[in-house]
Amino acid sequence: MKDFDTYIFDLDGTLLYTLDDLTASINHTMRIFGFTEHTKDEVRLMVGNGIKKLIERAIPDGKDNPEYDNVYSEFMSYYLKHSLDTTRPYPGIIGMLDNLKHRGKKLAVVSNKYCKATESLCKTFFNQYIEVAIGESEKIRKKPAPDTVLEAMSRLEADSRTTVYVGDSEVDIATARNCGIPCISVLWGFRDKDFLVANGGTIFAHTPEDITGSI
Repeated sequence: MKDFDTYIFDLDGTLLYTLDDLTASINHTMRIFGFTEHTKDEVRLMVGNGIKKLIERAIPDGKDNPEYDNVYSEFMSYYLKHSLDTTRPYPGIIGMLDNLKHRGKKLAVVSNKYCKATESLCKTFFNQYIEVAIGESEKIRKKPAPDTVLEAMSRLEADSRTTVYVGDSEVDIATARNCGIPCISVLWGFRDKDFLVANGGTIFAHTPEDITGSI
């Protein structure tokens, strides 16, 4: 695989295992409002498009539910307090980032996770590696729109010809396509290979070491 100069990573399901904390936070919120709780596998398929879409998928009638805004606020308040309970880097991630950094690569995170949480998690786990961290905010369109990735590239002064996006979902594949850059789809995250292939995935990493070596 081509050796890139700039690597831009998704966060949840790519660098960090966050599913337990997301599931716990969703189910805490469902209990508060008397809605049906969700299994971890159900939440796995709900994530990827930001917290607002997660809430929309988790409650009856989605955005049309009169409690939507209250559910969103409760989830955000709880998750920001509990986002580190069980969240952790996947095995091999720190070594992969260290390898890339020591080889002079530019590294960023672009996520559909709420901006404050994205920045906090990157500071906690990857502060010495990640130069730019961008999450969901009202100021910029989220993935799969290209805006957040293009903003990261601008801050890094990256060349699109030598930049790659690394993610675990169909949203990441579409985002990279919309930016005109390749996407490495990781196979340890929230989507399986058949699903990723069906959604346009063409380059796959079975382990973090694949990203620093040849695939």
